[in-house]
Amino acid sequence: MLVLGIETTCDETAVAVVRDGMEILSNVIRSQEIHTKYGGVFPEAAGRSHVEALPVVIRESLKVAGVSLQDIDLISVAAGPGLIGSLLIGVNAAKALALSLEKPFIGVNHVEAHLYAAMMREELPIFPSLGVVISGGHTFLVLIESIGSYKKIGSTVDDAVGEAFDKVAKLLDLPYPGGPEIEKLALQGNPAAIPFKAGRVKESPYDFSFSGLKTNVFYSVYGQNGVKTGPCPLTDPEKADVAASFQETALKDVVRKASSAQKAFNLKAVYIGGGVSHNRRLGTLFTEEVKDVPVFFPGEGLSLDNGAMIAGLGFHVYTNKGKGDSLDLEPETRAGNRDFIKIK
Repeated sequence: MLVLGIETTCDETAVAVVRDGMEILSNVIRSQEIHTKYGGVFPEAAGRSHVEALPVVIRESLKVAGVSLQDIDLISVAAGPGLIGSLLIGVNAAKALALSLEKPFIGVNHVEAHLYAAMMREELPIFPSLGVVISGGHTFLVLIESIGSYKKIGSTVDDAVGEAFDKVAKLLDLPYPGGPEIEKLALQGNPAAIPFKAGRVKESPYDFSFSGLKTNVFYSVYGQNGVKTGPCPLTDPEKADVAASFQETALKDVVRKASSAQKAFNLKAVYIGGGVSHNRRLGTLFTEEVKDVPVFFPGEGLSLDNGAMIAGLGFHVYTNKGKGDSLDLEPETRAGNRDFIKIK
């Protein structure tokens, strides 16, 4: 089955063609650079950019895959969570294609697709396993019983880890998106320079809290009663130490809680998804901490928002349901749940 996957949940316009949920024939991504000057995603601009880019990206993806629209068997689209304007562009485009081609259409959860991205490998997925979602909008742990069956173990009570990276980057006057900038700057700093502490949630050992850590970074930069009214006062070496210390504290918190959950629930593998999974230091920390079971990261081009994970997951959702979705399906910004969808 050839599946065309469309992803427009935020600021990437992405389309891919995937065969039988695994074989990626194309995976074309067009990022929107317009948001850099705003220090974050400007929703209206994101939607307008999708309108302009999506037809071009669809044609390019088909060309790279060496197929035509008539060869496609299923249209899969990210139906949430995300920005409503951006979601509407992708969902309505998918509906139009399905209607005109007389092919089935399926809406999938964007966050679930991030987890599936780590399963798009030659090896068959291993269950039961631990899913670790770490992105700008989500940070949580789930027990994966099978594709489509999840049980929440822990989640963030405030900021997502990627959101914390962006906010700390802004404190240090680094450009948006902040995650890659913090990672790059951290290479020049000492991760033990500042004794930051990760947040703890009483009686919830697998929950996360990054708001306090972000506040500690602010105090380190601007002082206990400081206010950010101008440029960051630190020297470049001092900024590097802050970036390295913050990154080490935040990532170690994720890795330690994930490792603890894997052992407590006797899970056979760990699958990691979301934009922060691209961080190389995170990979090193997981290698050092989790040694008894395999840890799987998304392959190249699959960490950030992409159409391949939407097409791949769409194949399984359609196969399990035995039919496509109605064209009445509407996108949901939160997809029915703060962190995820269809979690038991």
